[in-house]
Amino acid sequence: MTLLFVLGGARSGKSRYALSRAEALPGTLVFVATAQALDNEMDSRIARHRKERGPRWRTIEEPFDLAAMVQAEAKADRVLLIDCLTLWASNLLLADHDIDAATGALVMALGEAQGPVILVANEVGLGIVPDNALARRFRDVAGTVNQAVAACVDEAVFMAAGLPMRLK
Repeated sequence: MTLLFVLGGARSGKSRYALSRAEALPGTLVFVATAQALDNEMDSRIARHRKERGPRWRTIEEPFDLAAMVQAEAKADRVLLIDCLTLWASNLLLADHDIDAATGALVMALGEAQGPVILVANEVGLGIVPDNALARRFRDVAGTVNQAVAACVDEAVFMAAGLPMRLK
């Protein structure tokens, strides 16, 4: 496994599965967190997840420039886990970044990665059509990012109720 994409709904077991796959590989474990602690609840959530990962993991917070992070950190002696692309897409959308350019740069960087990279994302397109323009734009952006990443990875797994289903 060089590039693994893990996606599914909220609380589907994506992160747990990705962590277990990463921990089974040799090398230094690097967790790239895209979440931003914009409120107390999120700050607590980030702290809890960092503690749950334990001391084997080095954590890097990168809410915007994942392509540069992959270029810098995806080395043969490391396992890179990016969690999550959905938050990354939201960060880009809300900061009015060029999402197509950022996605293209990420896909290019993944293609040049020298070590294993595991990416986690939510599948947000299975529910009803959102009732407002921003939510519809977010759903569309997340779907486009997921499609681009799924096309370039070696393996893709969909999680439902903690069960992995191999897509690719």
